[in-house]
Amino acid sequence: MCGIVGYIGNEDARDILLKGLSNLEYRGYDSAGIALLNDDGVHVFKEKGRIAVLRKSVDPAVHATLGIGHTRWATHGQPNKRNAHPHQSASGRFTLVHNGVIENYAQLKADYLNGVTLKSETDTEVVVQLIEKFADQGLGTEEALRKTLKLLDGSYAFALVDAKDDATLYVAKNKSPLLIGLGEGFNVVASDATAMIQKTKRYVELMDEEIVILKRDSYTIKDLDGTVTTRKPYTVSFDAMIRKKALTRIIC
Repeated sequence: MCGIVGYIGNEDARDILLKGLSNLEYRGYDSAGIALLNDDGVHVFKEKGRIAVLRKSVDPAVHATLGIGHTRWATHGQPNKRNAHPHQSASGRFTLVHNGVIENYAQLKADYLNGVTLKSETDTEVVVQLIEKFADQGLGTEEALRKTLKLLDGSYAFALVDAKDDATLYVAKNKSPLLIGLGEGFNVVASDATAMIQKTKRYVELMDEEIVILKRDSYTIKDLDGTVTTRKPYTVSFDAMIRKKALTRIIC
């Protein structure tokens, strides 16, 4: 699994996400997808193959100011549309993209998701179903996410949207790179700054076992126990991103 982008702001997220994914093509991938949240709900578009194929499948009539996107190298599950990200919970309330590998996903499925029908072969779908399970038990989205993360063994970079909350993008990171990009009236998430360099040059690097509550005009970083931490942003130059794409081979 190889690339994540996310956007929350006031512009149309569709083209921003597709451009961000195109900027990550140098990482390699076998499928791609985006999810857009608006007043009509969550709209998921995903395809096996190139981002150009995905772009043709995205309904131009769907407009949203919050969304997430993903390019995938297959790990758990074959490279096909069914296993492509984003993945959704059973009710469709939660939508998740993920880089990394959850090593204990089969055990979690057996322990917590008995009777839940999964649509894919991925570890990622197990995670998003767990989030919904805990939310259905009365936890808020942040708390359900935190409870899920504490169960996971392995690496992850997550971006999560809740269909009931169009003002928040949830992000989490452990042993898989993830950045928050800061703008005026918008914020972004990306696997690396290359993805969103056209939107912002100001970034905050996330540490392992951190959650970010991302709003249009703010961000809050917390550890898995809910303790808030602060970290100063840094500035990335466009030239540095070009050199990175030209000289660095990234293995996800």
